[in-house]
Formats: sequence, structure tokens, C-alpha cells
Amino acid sequence: MTIRWGIIGCGSVTEVKSGPGFQKAEGSELVAVMRRTGGLARDCAKRHGVPRWYDDARKLIEDPRVDAVYVATPPGSHMEYALQAAAAGKPAYVEKPMARNHAECGRMIDAFSAAGLPLFVAYYRRCLPKFVKAKEIIDAGRLGKVTGVCCRLAMPPPGANDRTRAGWHLNAEQSGGGLFMDVGCHTLDILDYLMGPLSDVRGSAANLAGVGNVEDAVAMSFRLPEGALGTGQWNFASAVNEDLIQITGEQGRLTLSTFGAEPMRLVRQEGQEESFDLPNPPHVQQPLIQTIVDELRGRGRCPSHGESAARTAKVMDIVLADYYGGRDDAYWERPGTWPGRLND
Repeated sequence: MTIRWGIIGCGSVTEVKSGPGFQKAEGSELVAVMRRTGGLARDCAKRHGVPRWYDDARKLIEDPRVDAVYVATPPGSHMEYALQAAAAGKPAYVEKPMARNHAECGRMIDAFSAAGLPLFVAYYRRCLPKFVKAKEIIDAGRLGKVTGVCCRLAMPPPGANDRTRAGWHLNAEQSGGGLFMDVGCHTLDILDYLMGPLSDVRGSAANLAGVGNVEDAVAMSFRLPEGALGTGQWNFASAVNEDLIQITGEQGRLTLSTFGAEPMRLVRQEGQEESFDLPNPPHVQQPLIQTIVDELRGRGRCPSHGESAARTAKVMDIVLADYYGGRDDAYWERPGTWPGRLND
């Protein structure tokens, strides 16, 4: 049995990170791509050897030769396309963040549950070697009881010519918020994967660089399932770059990054130190895609489902609620009421 995939939104993320993974995973085939600009869709199909292309998402979803749908558009349209896939009786794999807010995630989960279909989300770090090894270390008790977590990410604000970061990523209607939504979600999901759901979440956000009207600085605190306390800070108005996750236990400390390629370090209480150099594969989503294909073929289970991704969405909603004056509604339609924006 081969799972035949169709991609909605064949943009930059599908060129190397994900698209080839559907062609290289065992039991998987990429048979169709879609982009609203037909010429770009046709070009993508030609360059990657994909037999069909569309400029209409509904036509791809309804194509009987497509078994499962990968939604790789900005988050603002994730729910729309996912609901269409569920109505068509097809599993979906949705880019991260899962949607603009937890309410949209809930609608997606309900639709796939009612249809008896799986819903997967592209938190692909759950299958990358570094994070798999980190979980192995923690689960094996090599840190002892975890007693604290500290996360920091910093980078300069996007410049006027930085289209990658200053485009839809800073448009709340399309992204759900600022770069915290697109970048911070990875760290939050990894914490969920490594140690379990976060609770007692508190946080605040601000716009400090004045680029756009969404948040560019976020600070939060949380509690882990076994009681340890943690903090996180994301600064997209920084003069320097920083990417750090430190997990401290009674017997050791693990230091790694969310996005960096440097080795992960384990320092034990006795002074022993180990380094783990575990580079990413060429197509970073391929390992997760393989688990999705395996689950659809009845041969395993993917570690990133709608339910786990929705937990991360809920955490981000709590942290950003004060900035946007609540996030249960279509807050992107009322920017003039955002308390965070009004206080900047």
C-alpha cells in the first residue's frame, strides 16, 4: 500500500524541508501540488517530477488519486483546508503552528474525530536525532529528577528587505501573531515532547522594535508534570542571536538549542561531560513524514497529532492573551482593540 500525497501551498518550505520527504519516505508518493498561481504550481511540479498540479485547493482535495493532504500554507488558512480534507474523507498533515489559535485547533480536531480520520501536525523536531536522544537521556533518568528548565531565543528584528520574516509572519490574520507563533512554537512543542504538557502557564508580550503591530518580545513561566518550574523568553528585537534550552536535574544538566547545529551537551553531577553531535537529515521533515506514512499503513504511530499540537496552541494563547485582549475570537479582525498594541 502506497500513500499518495497532495500538497496545498507548494512554497519555500516544501522545496527542501518537506516536499522531497513525501517522495523519499518508504510507502509514500507525491502525486499532486497546488498553488493559487498556476504557473508557480506547474513549475514546482515540473522541477520535482510531480505528475499533476492545481491552482484550486478543492480540486486537489477531491482528486480520487490523492489519498492524503499536506497543508503547507500560512496558518490563516490551515483550518479551512483541513476541514475540507476531513469532509472529503482524507487524512491531513498540517504545517505548524496548527492554526491561529486554540479555538481553530479544536474545530479541526473535532472534524477529524467525527470523520474517523487522523490529523497530523508538522512538529518534525519530535523525530530529529538530537531531540530523540534528548528524550532518551531524560527518560533513562540520566539527569535524575528534573528540577528546572530555562529557554531563551533572541534574534534581530526583521529589516525592511527581509521578506522571509517581515511578510505574512507579521500579519496576525495570516500567522496568528508575531514570530513567536512561527518560531516559539517549536520550543514549546519540544518541551511537551521531552517532558510532558506544560501547566500553570503565565506570560506577557510586547512590541519593542516597532516592526508591525504584533508582539516581538515574549516572557513566560510554567510548571512541568513532575513539579519543576521553567521559564522561557523570546526576543525578536535583539542585537545578538541566542538559542538555548537548559534542562537541569538533580544529577545532571542537558544543554541544547531548538534551531542550532552545535552538539548537545550533557554534564553530570560527578563532573563528567558528554557531547552528542547529531546533525539533521537533508530533508528535516522526512523522519516525521515516515511515521505518518507508517501510521496510515497500520505499521506504527506518529508522535505529532492534532491533540499534542493543540496543547502548544493553548500555551501560546495564554501567553499572548493580554497583548491581544483575548484570543478565543477572531482577534486579528480588531487590531485597534489590542491592549498590547495600545500600550506600545
